[in-house]
Order: sequence, then C-alpha cells, then structure tokens
Amino acid sequence: MIEQRRYKSIFWLLTLLWPLILPLGLYLAEMTGWGIFYWLVPIEIYLLLPVLDEWIGDDSYNPDTDSIRELERSRYYRLIPLFSAPLFLVGMGVSVWYWANNDLHWLDSLGIILSLGFSNALAINTAHELGHKNTVLEKWGAKFLLSLPLYGHFLVEHNRGHHRHVATPEDSASAKMGEGLYRFMLREMIGGVSRACRMESERLRRKRLFVWGLRNECMQSWLLSLILYLSLIAWLGLGVLIILIAQAFFAWFQLSIANYIEHYGLLRQKDENGQYLSCRPEHSWNSNRLLSGLVLLNLPRHSDHHANAGRRYQSLRSDPDAPLLPGGYPLMFILAMVPPLWRRIMDPCLMQHYGQDPRRINRLQQSGAQT
Repeated sequence: MIEQRRYKSIFWLLTLLWPLILPLGLYLAEMTGWGIFYWLVPIEIYLLLPVLDEWIGDDSYNPDTDSIRELERSRYYRLIPLFSAPLFLVGMGVSVWYWANNDLHWLDSLGIILSLGFSNALAINTAHELGHKNTVLEKWGAKFLLSLPLYGHFLVEHNRGHHRHVATPEDSASAKMGEGLYRFMLREMIGGVSRACRMESERLRRKRLFVWGLRNECMQSWLLSLILYLSLIAWLGLGVLIILIAQAFFAWFQLSIANYIEHYGLLRQKDENGQYLSCRPEHSWNSNRLLSGLVLLNLPRHSDHHANAGRRYQSLRSDPDAPLLPGGYPLMFILAMVPPLWRRIMDPCLMQHYGQDPRRINRLQQSGAQT
C-alpha cells in the first residue's frame, strides 16, 4: 500500500498538464498543418480516456484512518490544484488569441471552441475541489476558476444546495430514473442558477446586506468573469464573444453530464417524521477507475465525497456500500449522451441496487419521458 500511495503522489502532478493540452494541440496543428489537433481535448476525453481508463482498470489503494490524517496534513496535495489555476487561464488566453488571429475553417474553429469548453469543464472540477475547503486562498482560487466558464453560481449552489438536497426529488442536480440527459440539463442548468441566487439573496437579507453587492458570493465570481471577458474583448476585439460564450456553454454541458451520472435514480429515504435521512455512501454512484480518478481529482469516488465533503481528493476512499457504475466516468459520459443506451445499461443496475423495489427509487412520475 505504501508503494501504491507513493506512485499516486507522483501521478497527481499530471493534473498540472491538463490545462496545457489545448495549447499543445494548437502548437501541433500549427507545426503539422493537421486540423485534427484542434480537436485534441475532445479526442482525449471521448476517445483516449474511455479506452485507457477501462484498459488500466481500478485503483486498489484505499487509505486507512492513519493514512488519511497524514495525507490531509500534506501541503504537497494542497498546492497541486492551486498551481493549476493560472495554467487554465494561460490555456484560455492562448486559445482565444489564436482563434481571433487566424483565418480558420469552421471545423477547425469548432474544434478549438469545444476543446476550450471541455478544458474549462476540468477547471470547474478543480474549483469543486478547492471550493469545499475553508482557506481564503482556496475559496478565491475556486471563484477564479469558475470565472473562466461563467459558472460563478456553482459554489453556492453546490455546497449549500446540492449537498443538502442530494438524492432527493427537490435537488435539481440529482437525475431521476427515466429522465434523459437533455431533459435533465434544462432542469439542472436553470435550477442551479435559480437556487444559488435565491439562497444567496436569503443569506444576505438575513444579515441586512445589499443583495447584489460585493458580499454576494455569486457576484464575486461573475465580476471576475466580467473583468476577464472585457479584457479579452478590449485586447482581441468584440468578435471573441463568440468563442467566449460558446466555450462557456460546452463547459456547462460537460458539468451537467457529470452531475447526471453521479446520482441517477438514487434516493434518500425518509424517517418516521418525514425528514430525509442523512446522506450516506449508497446515495452516490461510485467508480474506482485509476486513470479517470487521477484526471478528475478523485471525483469518481463520489460516495465518500458526499459522506465527507471536506475530505481532500487524495484521501477519498472507496466505500463497500456505494453502488458502482459499470464503467469509468469517461465511458459513462458517452453512454449518457445516448439516453436509450444509458437506460438499457443503468436502469437494471439501479433496480438491482434497490432490490427490484421501484418505490425506493428517485424516478419520474410521468410515463414515457425518456428524451
């Protein structure tokens, strides 16, 4: 186990490379003249990672209590997500500059936009890790990263909304059985912004503070977005609004897929007083694939994250009570985009998890809603 932890500590450094894949693709396209390199990030996420993830297999390392305490004290693991933050900004700046200063074929342009959007989805994932921590530097690091894809509401919505209501019909970020990805996205995107604004407004009113001032945590990140986007427009021209808005949409799209697969159909039961039971590992789908765990800062060990929200990525465990996804996150992303295929594979897994009892499942009440 010591050896496994040692090699994982080295491979966590790969996190610092992900923001640079898009600039690498631009360089390779420029050097070779091959437009396929503009698509390097989508190729990585939807072709290379699913294959390699399933081929490499599971991560068998599960830290014990003493190891968790030691891992949590290490500054090394804390610095890795923080150091990746400026790299994501560099990747975005280089990409927008390149897009604005080259006469690109529409297919090449689309490849850059998708690549930047999916790269900034990884920035949201890093912000997710930082945003659960209590230090000022990590909190503002999260807000900065969320400013890149205009996702400034996330910290409020996720920490105070999703973690409170997860695996219940009241949670806009928990998918219901029978709810296809694209129907879920409409509910999740709109519901997430609405819930964040409502909760932050209520918090500030209780403190008798101006709702839309600088104390508003959503506004803090949105203001950073405004400064960044206006700076890029002033530098490169109004036309870059196309890539800025489009990449933000694709980053939101990718994050919605992750939300969709993480709690699909899972439901917290109610006690005798009609209150939902506390969140436990069985209320999140888990995956132990080694490669996607390294890429996504152990996000696939999602059950332990919800049971211990403050626990850092390097310390997350695989819980035996957690339901397992039939594949790693990259593979499940692909399946989710084809709703009939997703339901064919996941609905039997869900039914098995609940002993074939549909009354225990978070599901659509309407029949036939499968789009």
